[in-house]
Amino acid sequence: MYEYLRQLPKTELHLHIEGSLEPELMFRLAKRNGIALDYASVEDVKAAYRFDNLQGFLNLYYQGMNVLRTREDFYDLAIDYFKRASDEGVVHIDMHFDPQAHLVRGVALDEVMEGLFRAKEEAEASLDLSIGMIMAFLRDRSQEEALEVFEQAAPYWTRLDAIGLDSAERDNPPVKFKALFERAAKEGLALVAHAGEEGPADYIRQALDELKITRVDHGVRCLDDSELVERLRSEQVVLTVCPLSNVCLKVIDELGEHPLPALIEEGLKVTISSDDPAYFGGGLLANHVACRDAFGWDESVFKALNRNALEEAFIAEPRRKALLQRLDSIGE
Repeated sequence: MYEYLRQLPKTELHLHIEGSLEPELMFRLAKRNGIALDYASVEDVKAAYRFDNLQGFLNLYYQGMNVLRTREDFYDLAIDYFKRASDEGVVHIDMHFDPQAHLVRGVALDEVMEGLFRAKEEAEASLDLSIGMIMAFLRDRSQEEALEVFEQAAPYWTRLDAIGLDSAERDNPPVKFKALFERAAKEGLALVAHAGEEGPADYIRQALDELKITRVDHGVRCLDDSELVERLRSEQVVLTVCPLSNVCLKVIDELGEHPLPALIEEGLKVTISSDDPAYFGGGLLANHVACRDAFGWDESVFKALNRNALEEAFIAEPRRKALLQRLDSIGE
């Protein structure tokens, strides 16, 4: 089964590239940029990857990304993950990135964008991989700042696929960013948002109604609201669920208790992703294997989940069609 899952052409819709920063690369970039880390070794960093909640993770996450300073750093960060993912059978990634988290550190937007786009272009040319680009905004900062950053990114709008909303969900309702999402929609960008991870089910409804999103990142709290479940089922709104992330951030205590099987049983359009793989126990293959171990799913479930993801991915239609054909042929 492991070999089947490794060879299965997998699609990831929910990946934060800053969360793919492995400790080894963190140390290498720190040395390159003359940055002192709070950790003496790679092992010390790995030992610190223990979180009680989302905020505890974010504190370490933002500290780790401090080593990212130049476009070369962002290129190395992204290409490092793209190669690992491709080696594990990932064929498409919709990648979130957080420009505000770098701008507040004094890193110019061009450094972020040029490094990431160079890695995307190189990966698409040399690996069996396609990449969608989601510019995410931090919900614990102001909408005014988000709008300023969005306008600053105007030269890159045609190279983006979507905007998103991430970071600390509690007490930061989606409606706070209504004007930002309306602005991005006018430029033809797709709209996605984190909702229903630590926040309530109502945040999912709010993101749908106020932000007009077409994809819910996480969304596991929807089961608290039967009317919302019916709406998500009837409209077939995709949920990008991140099982190992949910365990690491204590959204649930252990994977065997995860609502994923219930979400599927409800007829919802579910996908699985890794979220922040360096911090949460591995990439998309590791999440597939963990779900197999926890739920005993057979090949047909994993094929269906990846079909869902491919159908919703930000991807050129000829490649979508080719990858769907490849997915259907696996195991035949």
